[in-house]
Parts: sequence; structure tokens; C-alpha cells
Amino acid sequence: MRFLLILLFLTPLRNDSPPLKLALLKYNGGGDWYSNPTALPNLAKFCNQALGTNFDSDYATVEVGSAELFNYPFVHMTGHGNVVFSDAEADNLRNYLIGGGFLHIDDNYGMDPFVRPAMKKVFPDLQFVELPFEHEVYHQEFDFKNGLPKIHLHDDKPPQGFGLFWEGRLVCFYSYESDLGDGWEDPGVHKDPEEKRKAALQMGANLVQTAFEY
Repeated sequence: MRFLLILLFLTPLRNDSPPLKLALLKYNGGGDWYSNPTALPNLAKFCNQALGTNFDSDYATVEVGSAELFNYPFVHMTGHGNVVFSDAEADNLRNYLIGGGFLHIDDNYGMDPFVRPAMKKVFPDLQFVELPFEHEVYHQEFDFKNGLPKIHLHDDKPPQGFGLFWEGRLVCFYSYESDLGDGWEDPGVHKDPEEKRKAALQMGANLVQTAFEY
């Protein structure tokens, strides 16, 4: 399965390939998984311009336990509240990530106490580790010498990027105290300064590159 996923996921890096979609993860528990509806379309367009990818600007919505999860190279998860994975959903997400998939979790504020136990159910033996500023995720097409950019104030803490690694491969990147997804949204939604939106989109492009790299 992993090799099939890798072959599938390499195609968006070629302009002559059929477009694939980025995906938004739908989960249970009451958290607003549907936050930031303009974020992924803008990220797809930015990656097409900056990286030469061929993503459809219309994103897909995929449930954690669905077999459709395996159709998407890059899955984005966000929200402000509770996250609950059933045993079957946790197994499905684990198989997706082990098989070559990539999950970006973006704390939209208030998600942290819930998403950590949920991901612990997916990978009981793994721990989130904070990535050093030297990690390649910060030095793809765009260079972030100080690590994850700070987009929104939240609790006014420094932004942190955490990772889950399976057999040396980064399978999940968790952005905390940053809120990249808000920075990806249309300019009028959060009225972020242009330099913040630019940094958020550039970091998003780095994540997409990292997902396709393995």
C-alpha cells in the first residue's frame, strides 16, 4: 500500500498530471473541523504558483474512518475544540499515515488538550517531538530560520512545530500557537497583514513539499 500511495502522491508535482485535491479531515467529538473554509483553496493555488504543483483549488472533505482518506496526499485537520477517534477511525488513520500519507494538524485555538490524546490513540508508542529550527520542514522552497511563523496571538506564546515520526519519516506535523490555517484564508476574513498571510502560505507550501518528499 505504501508504494502505491507514493506513486499516487508524486503526480501533483508535475504540471501535466491530472489534478489532485488537498483534503480537510472531518472528525467526531463536537469540534469545529470545518473551520477556515477558504484556507485550503488558497493554499492549493499558492502551491500551484510557487511550487508548480497541479492541485485542484476545490478541496475534499474526508472522514477519519473512510477508505477515501487514502486518495489524498495531504490531509489538513483544524478546529477549536473536542476531537474523538473511534478505534476503527484511529486504525484507519494509522494505516493511512504508515502507508505514505501526511497529516497536518493546525490548532485553531483550544484544540491542544483534545488532539494529543486522539493522536495517542492512533500511535500509542509515539510521542510528539518539537522539531528544531534546523529541520528540513523549515527549509524547503522557503526558508524559516526561526522555525514556525507566528500568525495569530492566541495565548501570546511562541509558535511550536511538533512531529510524529514513523520509521524515521515525518507522518504528522502539528502547528501550535501559530494558526497557519487562519493565515491561508481570504484577506478579508481575519484581516491579517500581508506579510503574515505570505509567511503562512509559504510555510504551508513547505509542508506540502515535505509530504511529497518521502
